[in-house]
Amino acid sequence: MPVVADESAGFVDPAPPPDFQGKIAVDIRDSEPDWGPYIPKAAPEGAPNVLFILYDDTGLAAWSPYGGRIQMPTLNRLAENGLTYSQWHNTALCSPTRSTILTGRNHHLNGMSAITEGAQGYPGWSGRIPDECATVAQVLQANGFSTFWLGKNHNVAEQDVAPGAGRLEWPLQKGFDRFYGFLGGETNQWFPDLVEDNHFIEQPYGPEEGYHLSKDLADQAIRMLRNQRASNPSRPWFMWLCPGANHAPHHAPDDYIAKYKGKFDDGYESYREWVLERMISKGIMPEGTELTPLNPFPEELANKADYVRPWNELNADERKLFSRMAEVFAAFSEYTDAQVGRVIDYLEETGQLDNTLIIYAADNGTSGEGSPSGSVNENKFFNDYPDSLEENMKYLDSLGSQETYNHMPTGWAAAFSTPFKMFKRYSHSGGTCSPLVIHWPKGIKARGEIRHQYAHSVDITPTIMEAVGLEMPSVYRGVQQWPLSGKSMVYSFDADPYGPTVRERQYFAMLGTRGIWEKGWKAVALHAPLTDRGHFDDDEWELYHVEKDRSENNNLAEKYPDKLEALVAAWNTEAERNLVYPLDDRTAAKILTVERPSAEPVRTRYTYFPGTSAIPEGVAVSIRNRSYKILANVKIEEGAAGVIFAHGSRFGGHSLFIKDGKLHYVYNFLGIKPEQHFASQEALESGNYILGMEFIRTGAGEHRESIGNAKLYVNDKVVDAGEMRTQLGKFTLSGDGLCIGYDSGDAVSELYETPGRFTGGEIQSVEVVVDEAAYTDLELEMMRSLRD
Repeated sequence: MPVVADESAGFVDPAPPPDFQGKIAVDIRDSEPDWGPYIPKAAPEGAPNVLFILYDDTGLAAWSPYGGRIQMPTLNRLAENGLTYSQWHNTALCSPTRSTILTGRNHHLNGMSAITEGAQGYPGWSGRIPDECATVAQVLQANGFSTFWLGKNHNVAEQDVAPGAGRLEWPLQKGFDRFYGFLGGETNQWFPDLVEDNHFIEQPYGPEEGYHLSKDLADQAIRMLRNQRASNPSRPWFMWLCPGANHAPHHAPDDYIAKYKGKFDDGYESYREWVLERMISKGIMPEGTELTPLNPFPEELANKADYVRPWNELNADERKLFSRMAEVFAAFSEYTDAQVGRVIDYLEETGQLDNTLIIYAADNGTSGEGSPSGSVNENKFFNDYPDSLEENMKYLDSLGSQETYNHMPTGWAAAFSTPFKMFKRYSHSGGTCSPLVIHWPKGIKARGEIRHQYAHSVDITPTIMEAVGLEMPSVYRGVQQWPLSGKSMVYSFDADPYGPTVRERQYFAMLGTRGIWEKGWKAVALHAPLTDRGHFDDDEWELYHVEKDRSENNNLAEKYPDKLEALVAAWNTEAERNLVYPLDDRTAAKILTVERPSAEPVRTRYTYFPGTSAIPEGVAVSIRNRSYKILANVKIEEGAAGVIFAHGSRFGGHSLFIKDGKLHYVYNFLGIKPEQHFASQEALESGNYILGMEFIRTGAGEHRESIGNAKLYVNDKVVDAGEMRTQLGKFTLSGDGLCIGYDSGDAVSELYETPGRFTGGEIQSVEVVVDEAAYTDLELEMMRSLRD
């Protein structure tokens, strides 16, 4: 029966597609089919596969193709048969850079002013890519490509990283057929927080069996490509392979760490001098390039957490610790490169290498988030909590292992970003200039050459589209698209190494820092990130002729004031055009703990049940900076043991559990030993119980951590009590979620091993309360609802 149109409502009768050439009659025997309108689009004939390998937190001077001391055999191999770019830039932070690579638009247009965990209620800060910015994967997928994403995402809004949340920003909804990796900004490489396609999963095996995330990602990448080739060998593919390296925590196998023993004992200042000479001799940097100061900001403007301590002022233990941290970073990088090499080997073995466009890059400069003294637990940075040498030295021999969440000091961040000023988060080139190698034997004639054309991460999508013979649509799924911000780099493939650049201008803005490049000149505002200083109108701007002064060492602001004024005006124009405002330089803890809207109403009581996957911190109950209570409705049987409630990991978290028949509560404050431990003296007999604890916040400590008193309860009886402190910020930047009846990933307490599943009884529910009601009132209320 035909559909009746309701023209008043704007509906029209359904009709065949306008390009349908068949014949439709009442009887199929009298009809003629036309499959044309219903066959999915095929990729252009001969279109290459695309493999984009994107590292994290790596400056220009780290890797061997650029003269660095970190050996990258796979990258060397690709560079020797491809092109090495010396002036490829990015946004200075991961989520924003990744969004520009995905869409070809500037990061504020993508709503990615900062990391997704730093989203604010403004257009350029929303943490969600708008419909006006279709991704390269969506377009390739619609045009006959298989699409795969492995590893780090960090482009999903924090509120959406949850089992029950909407998935509009997840990889499969952004054009990828398959996803295997982690959604947050970082993860433990030994115990990662994994997602497969649209659901959370546990890792397939543990580190005691040889697990490391880099290895797992390579395994999964090869498996996806093998499966695709088995069924659709003529179909090209796009794979985005984003390992956790080199983002903290720096985790690597012992044999790779051993390869670098003693390699960095000369210190980061010596390394800078050594590597710059090699960069010049390789042609990466022009003759005459000068080193910049390690601490270029005036003391009154600098971020103290980004200070570089001179090597000659370190004591023997500090030098030993800092050198070891660099060794682990290098091992992490090389080990991951070896895993990438397995994917490259597979492409060669299957005859796919020659017509695969391989892009191998890093998303921003080396990270300085390890503080001036390094850290065995990077979460201290996100909690504004200082490291101590005494604490760090305890872990000297176990750095890179499961026992640490380590990050190297700022000195190495500066060294691996040589010759530039500063590192990740800064709009100086130390934050924005990273390695990029492109390899495509069928499409690039040149072998082993360097390209000095200026390029930016927004140029990747246009480059891919031109290489495969497609264009980004002006309208996608009915939405008018914003123009691409980038330009294709294909022109540079067979150009003169020093030939002209097609780009004319690129702005930079990150966490209160600002800069703009235009036709070989660059202006940079003297403003450090995460300082909470504000007063942006008072910023002094510096001017550099980077075509000749690549390291941005010689400030020409006084010599060419008109040039500087024009560039600052250009920055303001770009800021208005790209939704940059407002500027935000507040501290990490302030930005990360902003209350953001959620699909769930704000509440003070959270009830959880066993049998669910870990609940990410972004949507779990927040006990930060407040009093709280945990009450568990539990049926105990003989031999009961295991985790009742856990949130976090050994590097920060809390857990309520039964061991040796007794009730225990541990609050692990940033992994600092000894753990804050409360326990009952008597074993629990069989029966129904309300088990829990209460923390009453009484004030703040020296570093704004909460201090107060804790009580451990068995029913209405206090079985242990004492002073306790809780973290200012999150347990981790992402991952290690809240669990009921087990502890996922890495154990919160050294008193048990994961998963520590609860046995010998039944957990009926766990309630976490963050209001001021008395514990006993809540205990009595819950007792009345106990089930047998």
